[in-house]
Amino acid sequence: MDGNGRWAQGRGKRRHHGHREGAKTVKRLVIEGARLRLKQMTLYSFSSENWNRPRLEVSLLMRLYRRRILTERELMMDTNIRFRVIGDVDGLPNAVAKQMRIAEEQTSGNSGLVLCLALNYGARGEMLRAVRGIAQDAKAGRLDPEKIDEQLISDRLDTRGMSDPDLLIRTAGERRLSNFLLWQLSYTELYFTDVLWPDFTVRDLHEAIREYATRQRRFGGLPSDEKQGGL
Repeated sequence: MDGNGRWAQGRGKRRHHGHREGAKTVKRLVIEGARLRLKQMTLYSFSSENWNRPRLEVSLLMRLYRRRILTERELMMDTNIRFRVIGDVDGLPNAVAKQMRIAEEQTSGNSGLVLCLALNYGARGEMLRAVRGIAQDAKAGRLDPEKIDEQLISDRLDTRGMSDPDLLIRTAGERRLSNFLLWQLSYTELYFTDVLWPDFTVRDLHEAIREYATRQRRFGGLPSDEKQGGL
């Protein structure tokens, strides 16, 4: 969800104003995602590298996360949304981590859209945690190294139990993955737009989904209209 800071600066305002507007965009799109009956939506909100930002900006962001998750729990219950958080949650401020866990528990029985928030998240760190856990189990004799396969690795990642994303949308003209779901995005369709996140509308979401619907996902094979017998 890129472009909050640039959106604010372009209007002569502080970066945090852009983050507040970006949070409003999140709410609109999550409600629309639930209406469209999407199975899951994962939002890359704060990376493990974002701690390098100015201390005041980080502090205000943490306060925003805590306040928004408090105020939106009722909405998630009303719309049957199940909330999940991925990343190094223990590395977040205690007040933020506590509210995230409460939201996960409170919505755990919901069966609609899975809303996953990536906080203090980095894909390399995620894979490192998974590999360490596998290595410890192998060293202790709880796991035969010959039994390690792709499914076992997936089951050790923060996203265990979730399906891999079908579509990645990145805003604000960025054209890179930035350490996001590197394992899970192996066959994901990528969609890039120059629209800044606070300006990203429900119509923009529909446009991205429509373009996705025109693509043929091959997973290494041939499209159905090219499959023929013989060599």
